[in-house]
Amino acid sequence: MRRFSIFSLISVVFLVMATPIYAQGTEATDSVKWVVITAGFAMALASVGCALAQGKAIAAACEGLARNPGAAPSIRFALLLGLVLIESLALYTLLIIFVKVTL
Repeated sequence: MRRFSIFSLISVVFLVMATPIYAQGTEATDSVKWVVITAGFAMALASVGCALAQGKAIAAACEGLARNPGAAPSIRFALLLGLVLIESLALYTLLIIFVKVTL
């Protein structure tokens, strides 16, 4: 326990000391390059998250239909609503990236 507290204290000290580094001014071209790079990573992470969530939702819906075919309309409605909400994550991420990169 003592080792963990010493490690966490040292980590906090280094993080507090590193904060003034980010306060220094940089050229606009450097920040624009980083915005584009991080925008690409953000879209990639959002796409991966959406793909995994959609796959899990579809698998659960197929399993539910296989167990109870009589509940198909309600399962289909819940599946489509869930897929729309999941896909909106990627669209919102794309919109935010588009606004951030173009401005």
